[in-house]
Amino acid sequence: MAVDPRAKTNPRTIVQMVVVGVIASAIGIALGLAINWFPVQGSTQSKKIDDLWNLMLIFAVPVFVLVVVVVLFAVKEFRQRPGEEKLDGPNIHGSTKLEIIWTTVPSLIIFVLVGYSATVLSDIEAAPANAAQELKVDVYGQQFAWTFKYTGVDGKPVNTTRLYLPNHQSVKFNVHSKDVIHDFWIPAMRMKIDAVPGITTSYRITPIREGSYPVVCAELCGLGHAVMRQTAYVLPPAKFKAWLTKQSQPAGGGAAAGGGAATAAIDAKTLFTKGNGNSTACGSCHQLTAAGTPAGGIGPDLDTALAGQSAAQIKQSIVNPQAVITKGYPPNVMPPNFAQTLKPAEIDALVQYLLKNQKK
Repeated sequence: MAVDPRAKTNPRTIVQMVVVGVIASAIGIALGLAINWFPVQGSTQSKKIDDLWNLMLIFAVPVFVLVVVVVLFAVKEFRQRPGEEKLDGPNIHGSTKLEIIWTTVPSLIIFVLVGYSATVLSDIEAAPANAAQELKVDVYGQQFAWTFKYTGVDGKPVNTTRLYLPNHQSVKFNVHSKDVIHDFWIPAMRMKIDAVPGITTSYRITPIREGSYPVVCAELCGLGHAVMRQTAYVLPPAKFKAWLTKQSQPAGGGAAAGGGAATAAIDAKTLFTKGNGNSTACGSCHQLTAAGTPAGGIGPDLDTALAGQSAAQIKQSIVNPQAVITKGYPPNVMPPNFAQTLKPAEIDALVQYLLKNQKK
């Protein structure tokens, strides 16, 4: 059988491959570093994670270019041409030197990346020197909303549907799930972790920039996963302390004189905006002007959706939310277990509160 005359690679071809590879790698690395891949850096952990990303990109681009360039040049130089159908390929002999090179170089790259990654992981997980000053926030994921619990200035728990953080102070999140697996992620802070039923997971961040940042669920958790969003507000320390002090004060707005004992003991507005510790707060998903909950929530705007509804209809929407679906909203998003997580008196208080504040 005839032997392929191209048994040896042309040295000029190897030089061309090297030149093309170096140029393509330089361009690829430059473009990779120039692209703004992530949101603004919102924590001290952000820069360290971004630097790790850039280092991996610097190593990954040349590897990708090497593979692509070798494949393309092999196609160009060794493709089958007309009349060469019966040519045998060149003899292949093992090269100990080449095998040592392509084993050693990747091993060194992996060693560098693993070592640097371990250093970064240790740095971003390290507790602050003044651990006593670290703010601790309990995060609860529940289809399909986030709620948060702080320790108030009086030592009592403060439950809220809004996440407020002090700037330049270490914050440790203790993350829980009340139903299925969620994932608590603030992209600007770079850190995220699963919320697992029956397990408390945690991570810490130190905010470095005031402003508001999206909070999302990064684990598919059901039909409403895409709308399981919240906002983190980073405030100056003094403003954060003032907010926490205000939240620690007893809520007003109790029932008027003459009301039943059960209704008088329940602050329906607080129940609507913060929940009872077991249930998702209505205000985390629904706008209601009287309660001060913001527009753009997951669920219907109650300022309009409640118009003309009776007490029985409102109660049905709470305990059996799939009975009537508001036009334009998907089914199976509102939690179906409020009849179990709310006491009957709490449901009645919510119904009366919503009746009182429905727009005619």
